[in-house]
Amino acid sequence: MLTMYSTPWCGYCHRLKSQLDRAGIAHEVIDIEQDPEAARYVMSVNGGNQTVPTVRILPVVGGDEIVLTNPSIIEVRAALAGT
Repeated sequence: MLTMYSTPWCGYCHRLKSQLDRAGIAHEVIDIEQDPEAARYVMSVNGGNQTVPTVRILPVVGGDEIVLTNPSIIEVRAALAGT
């Protein structure tokens, strides 16, 4: 499962979302400005910063989650290939 933490005004987020859509990669987008718990999560994995897009990939079976900060679509695809 891929979750992208975002804000409505983030250009990098819009670009990555479009790339995920074009690639047919299923994802959920969470607006950290509307979800305080999501904002806390993003801060916890980004040294206290609300850096978006932050992508969280949960493994299908076992393993550790993967967190990517401001990744390219190439980095997302590579991470998904490793899950």
